[in-house]
Amino acid sequence: MSTWILLRGLTRETRHWGRLPDMLRDACGGAVLLIDLPGNGKFAHVRAPFTVAGMVGFVRDAVLQTGVAGPYRVLAMSLGGMVATDWAQRYPGEIERLVLINTSMRPFSRMRERLRPSAWPGLLALAAHWSNAPRVERGIHRLTCQRVKTLGADLAAWSEIRRSAPVSRANALCQLWAAARFTAAAAAPRCALLVLSSRADRLVDPVCSVKLAAAWGAAHREHPWAGHDLPHDDPAWTAAQVRAWIEQVQHQDHDHTQTQPQQQRQTPAPAPRTTL
Repeated sequence: MSTWILLRGLTRETRHWGRLPDMLRDACGGAVLLIDLPGNGKFAHVRAPFTVAGMVGFVRDAVLQTGVAGPYRVLAMSLGGMVATDWAQRYPGEIERLVLINTSMRPFSRMRERLRPSAWPGLLALAAHWSNAPRVERGIHRLTCQRVKTLGADLAAWSEIRRSAPVSRANALCQLWAAARFTAAAAAPRCALLVLSSRADRLVDPVCSVKLAAAWGAAHREHPWAGHDLPHDDPAWTAAQVRAWIEQVQHQDHDHTQTQPQQQRQTPAPAPRTTL
């Protein structure tokens, strides 16, 4: 069975996935491996690289240390999606399936699309009060989530995560700088690719996912009401979309392998040469 590797985004860690890892495992099978980006979670003490390429090297080493063999299936969102994309483009033999959630990257999207101007004041307020865990987490929730029924429990859990593994302001800025500078290779990753986006994303314009999927001929599904943190807002929908896509890809692969020998049999043999 293939292993799923999950990568979160800017200043977020594995505990922020919530129920999605279990739902993905139930829906798609296989093992699920949660890896933190440098500067977050388990690696909060590590200085985050200034480049996405540096993050790829760090993540690959972290995966290698687990002893889990590839090729891998990677599901990643936001900054994690940039890391996963660069990984798949630099080391195509290591990634067999790739799911990108609410990510954005040059050369496909403009700066104003990659980070909505309406979100800039909120982000500046977060930076100004970075040491105030409840205030910062409430601000992040407001920017990234549409599902507010569990707001109280979310804020309590996220504040505790921040207290137990605080992401430094310096690391947050390093990650933001790396994300802003990242440019993907123009050619699509060689692996099968699914793009998921949220229509009500207040942080990243969903047109970024539309443009990315169109440029690379990838499958694209859009959630009708979720915010930037799609795994938080609707993990069941997310897992169901991944399962349906995996089944579709497997069906296409099966049809291809069945058709290939038939096409070879139907290819007419060259006419015999005659000499006069």
